Amino acid sequence: MPADGFTTCLWFDGQAEEAAHYYVSLFKHSRLGRVGRYTEAGPGTPGSVLAVEFVANGQKFVAVNGGPQFTFDEAVSFQVHCYGQEEVDHYWNKFVEDGGEAGPCGWLKDKYGLSWQIVPDGLIDLLGDADTEKAARTAQAMYKMTKLDMAALERAHAGE
Repeated sequence: MPADGFTTCLWFDGQAEEAAHYYVSLFKHSRLGRVGRYTEAGPGTPGSVLAVEFVANGQKFVAVNGGPQFTFDEAVSFQVHCYGQEEVDHYWNKFVEDGGEAGPCGWLKDKYGLSWQIVPDGLIDLLGDADTEKAARTAQAMYKMTKLDMAALERAHAGE
């Protein structure tokens, strides 16, 4: 039987089920899957949640209650590709209002410490423009932002 793509495994310290429910509530095309529980074999408390499978925005994940040994950092992040400023605002505001922490250039950490990039559609085209002056103006504008403002980035790109 062929492998079924990739599944991203997220390590939590007791919040796996809560986090899975949270991510499923944020994104379209999402659903909860199987829940595995610790048995008498341990190491967790028998009956407590070991792992939760879920799909968020079509991407497969498993959230594991592995303990305090490992935490998230900015070395890994997830990009949320947004179609328009309204969608950028929705995701950015939801993550931050729910206890997340705003960062520079469209990056943020959610309430669990996981890093996200909220990216408006078309940004990569502006930053990768063959006209290096336009691309540089766009990048300079982006570096001054927390939540990305596509209209402001387009104005910077145009030299306005």
